[in-house]
Amino acid sequence: MSLVGFKSQNHPQQTRYAGSKRHVDDRALPQADFEILNQRFRFSIDVAAAAHNAKLPRYFTEETSGLDQSWAGERVYCNPPYSTIEPWLIKAWREVQAEVIVMLLPANRTEQGWWQRQVEPRRDQALSPLTVEFLPGRQRFLKPGQVEIGPNERPPFGSVLCIWTPRRG
Repeated sequence: MSLVGFKSQNHPQQTRYAGSKRHVDDRALPQADFEILNQRFRFSIDVAAAAHNAKLPRYFTEETSGLDQSWAGERVYCNPPYSTIEPWLIKAWREVQAEVIVMLLPANRTEQGWWQRQVEPRRDQALSPLTVEFLPGRQRFLKPGQVEIGPNERPPFGSVLCIWTPRRG
């Protein structure tokens, strides 16, 4: 069976736009999990945060809009709202002056349009600044006001890091 010419299509429940869902989108990595990434990448700014879940002293919120700010010269951590991922991917592709951009995304949506348009055609190729790392297990997330995650509070999906290391020429 050949997949050449196959065009993926999403289920209507995945593509029907209903706007962002704050109760779902407002999730944060536990600080200990973030610190593992921060030790590796030495982030300078969290571009998709809220005041109560920002991982770094410098951050953009929905009001200050990380999508509208320059990321030039920054070491970017981005855990975007999962209901509107594609604008963040487009922004990452445009920010060629960033030092590094690390975006935490759900790994169970690789068939969706945003992944097929923004990630799949350019990931892990010799001249592409984008590499993809699928994380083991299922990452846990904190809800607003939550300080500890219960034993059965894992999301039903794994996570992936999309890492842009813009080439300097």
